[in-house]
Amino acid sequence: CVLKEAKKLGFSDLEIAEIRGMTENDVRERRKQLGIIPTYKLVDTCAAEFDAETPYYYSCYEQENEASHDPGLRKILVIGSGPIRIGQGVEFDYCSVHCVWALQEAGIKAIIVNNNPETVSTDFDTSDRLYFEPLVFEDVMNIIEEENPEGVVVQFGGQTAINLADSLNRMGVPIIGTSNDSIDMAEDRDRFDRLVEELGIPRPPGKTAMSVAEAVEVANTIGYPVLVRPSYVLGGRAMEIVYNVDELEQYMATAVKVNREHPVLVDKYLLGREIEVDAVSDGNEVLIPGIMQHIERAGVHSGDSMAVFPAYDISQNIKDKVIDYTVKLGRGLKVKGLINIQFVEYNHELYVIEVNPRSSRTIPFVSKVTGIPMVKLATEIILGKSIADLGYRGGLQPEPGFYAVKVPVFSFNKLAKVDVNLGPEMKSTGEVMGIDYSLKTALYKGFIAAGVQIPERGTIVATIADRDKPEGITILKEFYRMGFKIIATEGTLKHLKAAGVEAEKVKKIREGSPNIVDLISQGKVDLVVNTLTQGRKPFSDGFQIRRAAVELNVPCLTSMDTLRVLQEVISEGERQERMQVYAIQDLVKKTK
Repeated sequence: CVLKEAKKLGFSDLEIAEIRGMTENDVRERRKQLGIIPTYKLVDTCAAEFDAETPYYYSCYEQENEASHDPGLRKILVIGSGPIRIGQGVEFDYCSVHCVWALQEAGIKAIIVNNNPETVSTDFDTSDRLYFEPLVFEDVMNIIEEENPEGVVVQFGGQTAINLADSLNRMGVPIIGTSNDSIDMAEDRDRFDRLVEELGIPRPPGKTAMSVAEAVEVANTIGYPVLVRPSYVLGGRAMEIVYNVDELEQYMATAVKVNREHPVLVDKYLLGREIEVDAVSDGNEVLIPGIMQHIERAGVHSGDSMAVFPAYDISQNIKDKVIDYTVKLGRGLKVKGLINIQFVEYNHELYVIEVNPRSSRTIPFVSKVTGIPMVKLATEIILGKSIADLGYRGGLQPEPGFYAVKVPVFSFNKLAKVDVNLGPEMKSTGEVMGIDYSLKTALYKGFIAAGVQIPERGTIVATIADRDKPEGITILKEFYRMGFKIIATEGTLKHLKAAGVEAEKVKKIREGSPNIVDLISQGKVDLVVNTLTQGRKPFSDGFQIRRAAVELNVPCLTSMDTLRVLQEVISEGERQERMQVYAIQDLVKKTK
């Protein structure tokens, strides 16, 4: 049988469907009619020297099936997050593992499917059974048919697992916890717009575009700048802020393939303060462990932004709205489990910009700093308990007496030709935490842990875009008062001198040597400040400046918000030297 031979050789149903001009489901049904189904083999971790007992399985198209089953056991399948990569990191693996532990504690056999051998969810003693398989519909559906679990959990595996919910649901697979319909309501632009309108929650104006012409029409209607992105993406992939029609047309031509199956979302970009919430909902009550405030304003991906817990600089009115909107969205979407919501405060109004009815990359951070086991609670809710049953009350929980700061970690020096400039597309490869009773000391600890070399004195090179100059000059003036030497390109220098800052001029790259890159290469620079001008030119002066700083391990900041925070941290330098080190467990204990 040609089909059987193709499966033995590793051809997927989808690949065969494309070759034969069929649908993936047609191939699947034909294969099953012919009795061509996978068998599962135990990974021999003892190299045939002893009988292996580790519950690792992989699929193949052979005769003997080594996966035995106990029909009397309750079983639930947890879909993992796959390889750790930019946009979907180890935080989601944390969530999968804690879900498995909670299921086991409830007496349920926890089965996990994941294809990342280098993480905790695939350790031999984590789950009761592990399948090393691709996280695609065909392979996951094969496992479900083999195991026949009572349900599948998708909310802890990030966007990878969420993207499987619809195809599994169409096959009649029970998605336990937040339903597939609720997931679709949060992801589908038109349905979500109708929901927030019904709930009376403001959101930035925008629409879904099915073509380039539609995208241009939407942008012209709502006004530039606009945030454009494909739907159903992870890590803000291919997301961009565009400032005019030329940039929009370039984006549509190069970054995405837009059509009815792959629409593009076009939203008004609001440059405001970003606020983030992770919550646990039982469909009625919504437990909010706390509110996070981002240091960088909206426009920098939440995974690349520094986040402070609890929020330190928002009014009581905005805080009340965050709580109200979070509860309304949890109930409106009928969420059972975790929900992540991102808001922006703009002109004293609060707008919702994104809702994810799943785990987020900040779940481990919030769980650790509050002592609230969010994934465990969410898993027990999935199994039928309420927030009250678990000993908690809905609403915002009491704030701790300390600050925790999440600081992203980047690997730009290992990623050649990647621009350092931060935007809506995620670029960080990890994160660290700084904790202290003082916010500035917590920030200082976060910078140090992230490997940022904080200069106490030295030379700053600045080349700042026109739109950032009013704010940037004010901050650089503070650095100048603290004893830093300021070197700037002509446009920035002019504004600095007008503000009373004595600065030296440096040439741009195209103006010859010695230029900014030469100074960085010669070790004469301690900090680079460079903000992006409108328009994206690969290998522009700005790009080369930022890359030179990264490759020579010189701190390079592209956000005025981060620069301001760094200046405030350095200004308290003497106090930081006397800082204390705390165990997070001790701080959390004191607040309970």
